[in-house]
Amino acid sequence: MYARFAFWLSFIVIIHVCCPLKAQLKVDTVIVGGHFFDVDSGKFEPNISIAISKGRFAAVGKKPESFNAKKTLILGDDDFILPGLIDCHAHYNVRLIKKRREEFEFMPLVYLANGATVTFSCGEFDPQGMMSLRKRIENGEQIGPRLVNSGPYFGRARPGWRGKKPEQEIRDEVDFWADRGVGGFKAKSIDPDSLRTLIDQAHKHNLTVTGHLDSGYRNSVNPKDAIDMGIDRIEHFLGGDGLPNSQSAYQSLQNLQPGTPAYHRIVKHFIDNEVYFDATLTAYGYLGETTPETHEEYQYWFNENELFTPHMQELVKKTDPPKGMEIYQRIYRVKQTTIGPFHAAGGLITLGTDHVSNGNHLPGFGIHREMDILVRSGISPSETLKIATINGARALKIDKDHGSIEKNKSGDLVILKANPLENIRNTRKISHVIKAGVIHNPVKLLDSVKGKIGPANQEQESDW
Repeated sequence: MYARFAFWLSFIVIIHVCCPLKAQLKVDTVIVGGHFFDVDSGKFEPNISIAISKGRFAAVGKKPESFNAKKTLILGDDDFILPGLIDCHAHYNVRLIKKRREEFEFMPLVYLANGATVTFSCGEFDPQGMMSLRKRIENGEQIGPRLVNSGPYFGRARPGWRGKKPEQEIRDEVDFWADRGVGGFKAKSIDPDSLRTLIDQAHKHNLTVTGHLDSGYRNSVNPKDAIDMGIDRIEHFLGGDGLPNSQSAYQSLQNLQPGTPAYHRIVKHFIDNEVYFDATLTAYGYLGETTPETHEEYQYWFNENELFTPHMQELVKKTDPPKGMEIYQRIYRVKQTTIGPFHAAGGLITLGTDHVSNGNHLPGFGIHREMDILVRSGISPSETLKIATINGARALKIDKDHGSIEKNKSGDLVILKANPLENIRNTRKISHVIKAGVIHNPVKLLDSVKGKIGPANQEQESDW
C-alpha cells in the first residue's frame, strides 16, 4: 500500500517538474488588442496577442497571461496592425543639384518612418557604400529598414559600362557581389546575351534578377524574351507584342490598350511563368505633368520639404519646377488602365516607388502614394496590402522571414490608427513602426531628419 502511494506521488512530482502548470513564456514585447492583417484571408482579425522575442514573433494568438513580457503594448479597437511594408524598387539616392548620389544618413529613417521595414535598393550608384549601410543597419549602428542590396546596375545604366562585356566577366561580377551579401540583381539597358548570363549566374547563387527592359529595339531586351530566359521580376513595362522592336518601349507603351490580343498574350506569359511585375505607377506621374494641384494622389499629408536643409529649401523655391513630359503623363494614364486587369487575371504584383527626389517628394512617402494609385486603378485595398507585404517578400525570396505576422518570422509591424480597408490612405496614419522587435515612433524619426537632407550651404553644393 505504502509502495503504491510512493509511486504515484513520485509520478505527480515528475509531471509537475517537467510540465509546470501555467508556465509563462518570457518575451520582450507583447501587443494586445486591436486587429491584425491576415495575408491569407485579406481581412483584419481580432488580435488576442502578438509576442516578440529576440527580434522575432514568438507567438501569435495566445492569451496575454501566457507571457512574462518586459513591455506590453495595449491597443484599442481603432488600431490596425499590418506586417512591415516592403518596397521592391527603393532608391536611396537623390538628384538635388548636379548629380545623382546615395544619401546614406537620413533616407533610411524616412523609409522606416513610413512603415517600410524591408527595402530592395533596385540599382545602386555606390554599391560599396550601400553595402556598408546594410552592415551598419544589421549591426545596430544605424536605424533603418532591412536593406536588401542589389549591387551595381548590370547594363549601360551603370556609369562606366561600355559596350558588351565578356561572359566570364559578368559571371565573375555576379560571384563577387553574391559573396558580399547582395540579395538580388538589377539589369537596366542591357543586351540579350548579357542578361541571359546574368540570370544564369545569379540563379546559381539562388538570387533573383529584375530588369528595367525595353522592347527589343536596338539590341535591348523585351520583357517577354527576358521571361523566356528565366528572369524573376520585371519593372515598369509588361512588354510582349504590344511593344514592337521597331521603336522604344516608351514610344509604344503610351498606346497600349488592355483587352487587345497582344495584352492578353503577355499577361498570360507572366502568369504561366510566375514572374512578378512591379509597375511603379506613381514614378511616371512625378515625371509627367502631374502636380499636387491637379492630381490628388500627389498631395502632401506631411511637409516633406521640411526634411531638406534650409539652404536646399531656398534653392527649390528659387528654381522653376522641372517641366514634365506629356509622354510620361500618357504612360501614367495607360498604366492605370492596364494594372487592374493584369491583377484580375491572376498576375503577380509587387510594390515599388522608384522615385529619385529633386528636393520635393521623397520615396519613403511614395509607398503610400503607390498603394493609393493601385486602389484607384481598380485593385481592392485588401489585395493592395498583400502586394505591399507578402508579395514583396515572396518576390525577393525572403518570405521565410518577412511579409506576414507568423511565429518565427522577423518582428516587423506597422500599427495604424485607422482601418486601411475602409480607405487605403489610412496607411499614412502610423502610430508605431516595429522592425525586428524594436519599437519606433515615426514622428520622432521624421523630426530627427528635419532640415538635414542636402547641402547646408553653397560650398557644399558641389557634393550634391
